[in-house]
Amino acid sequence: PPKMATVSGFADDSRHEAIDATSLGLHVVVPGDVITTEDGFMRGHGTFQDAGVLYAAVAGVVERVNKVVSVRPTRTRYVGEIGDVVVGRIVEVSGRRWVVDTQSRLNSVLKLSSVNLPGGVLRRKSASDELMMREFFREGDLISAEIQTIYQEDGTLSLHTRSLRYGKLGPGVFISVPSVLVKRSKHHFHRLPCGVALVLGNNGYIWIGSHLAEDTTQKVQEVAEVTSDMRMKIARVHNCIAALARRSLSIFDSSIIFTYDDSEPYEVQDLLDYEVAVNITARAFTLCHGAAVE
Repeated sequence: PPKMATVSGFADDSRHEAIDATSLGLHVVVPGDVITTEDGFMRGHGTFQDAGVLYAAVAGVVERVNKVVSVRPTRTRYVGEIGDVVVGRIVEVSGRRWVVDTQSRLNSVLKLSSVNLPGGVLRRKSASDELMMREFFREGDLISAEIQTIYQEDGTLSLHTRSLRYGKLGPGVFISVPSVLVKRSKHHFHRLPCGVALVLGNNGYIWIGSHLAEDTTQKVQEVAEVTSDMRMKIARVHNCIAALARRSLSIFDSSIIFTYDDSEPYEVQDLLDYEVAVNITARAFTLCHGAAVE
């Protein structure tokens, strides 16, 4: 018989007794696992019913909100929410809008009316602004933005960069991780103690660089030279984030700082070794596990 997922308020395969989930942490299931045989539960995303039994349809973590039971996939395309901070890459410029890759099911859109003009000037965009769209963003540029609306027809995300902190990101390193690993928080723009700047997109796209511009609408006349020491720090932060993602641990400022500090005894290139990744993420594992239990 299929394995029964031991979740709070659900029956065990043999004893049909309620089990306390707080002592067990997260409950991971794979497709075909029985979630519950009890009546009264409603089928949510990632589940299906057969003969009164609720099964998992995807691999992930069982979640319960009142009587609605769902399975949150461990790996999935990004599902945005209004107000999320995202990092995206411009893939197309057309018709008073930019098309942006944000690791969602469909490419997102950034309208010309949703961007700041140089200096943060607020006025209606004209035909001349449309002709100069590539002066703002062009194909291949990395940007930070916020989700403004979600189109009900197909779920396309509409972005805006109306804050001076949003906009084109400068020279740096890009890394992509599963969006479910990036912890939601009030702040996604960080300056780490080592001096490295960081933008953690809710969509799983992360930018790492030497500094964050206070006003992204101003053109940079000269790109400041990045020293070799800063380059090594950026590379170390990149590999620390890769180690956290490899161990499926939450990625946020504290877990990155812990992993960075614990990686100091190792060479940057050695951080990609799995055994080293386990060692340098030990404190982050305890931090994430403790947060999950709480």
